[in-house]
Amino acid sequence: MHKIAYLLKDGFQLMSLATQSVFEFANLVAEDPFYEIAHYSLPGGNVRASSGVPVGSTKVTPSTYADTWILGGVLDPIAQPSLPRERAFVQKAVQCSRRVAAICTGAYTLAEAGLLSGRRATTHWIFADALQARFPDIQVESDRIYIIDGPLWTSAGMTAGLDLALAMVEKDLGPDVARGVAHKLVMHQHRSGGQSQHSEMLDLAPKSDRIQNALNYARKNLGGLLTVEVLAEQANLSPRQFSRIFTTETGQSPAKAIEGLRLEAARLMVERSLHPMEVIARETGFRDRRHMREVFMRGFGVPPQSLRRDAPPSLAD
Repeated sequence: MHKIAYLLKDGFQLMSLATQSVFEFANLVAEDPFYEIAHYSLPGGNVRASSGVPVGSTKVTPSTYADTWILGGVLDPIAQPSLPRERAFVQKAVQCSRRVAAICTGAYTLAEAGLLSGRRATTHWIFADALQARFPDIQVESDRIYIIDGPLWTSAGMTAGLDLALAMVEKDLGPDVARGVAHKLVMHQHRSGGQSQHSEMLDLAPKSDRIQNALNYARKNLGGLLTVEVLAEQANLSPRQFSRIFTTETGQSPAKAIEGLRLEAARLMVERSLHPMEVIARETGFRDRRHMREVFMRGFGVPPQSLRRDAPPSLAD
């Protein structure tokens, strides 16, 4: 039996507990009660979530043990820092357990306990820059769904905690069980940790119609030639003017933005179709399959085959 223990405190976000469904359904899919779930807090008794809902908990003691500890996030980790007792407990938990995970802003507790020093971590994108500024010795990767660095697991915003929990199930019980859980929970897919917290399509939001027209053209012609000259023509601008205005309005160079659009389009094809990788690379404008794989590794941290493997069973099988 693998014990999953949630360390709760007043003000925790209730969505953190949604991850328990992943472990519940893992037991059902595996047809074996592998996971045991428990709630703990420093004082014990009812702990009030940020929404006001009270949740019962058991008081932690020096002998309290769990294979996996999960820390929930709070609405504002800067205004609600962890207490010294909480940091001390987490420091001990890392030494005595198999792993410690922080969902969303729960990463601040790990950081305040000194456990993320010299490690990679992520958190909700709203608080990522503040985490990096306050703890410069942490390699904060603000555009990742979740990150595993040794025994410490951190995730982005709340729904990313479901992906982190699925990754735990995959590590504990294998990919078949993880896919079965995702299917039963009607999750579109199990997102890999390297995936972006944002959509490239949504992030590129230029102010002018000219740049928007160029982007619309690019999205419809990803498999074609999309040089600055071609895009500038769609915007009725000179290449130099186009590059300057595009960068000002989107915060990215045209080349970087086009690569992002191609990467997202390729990801969707990998996850939602059975087309060979060579076909996907050609249709989305990459030089070849190898080039696409290089961009996937740089953008997501995993090759396209891994994303296909984690796609819903109805598409990937």
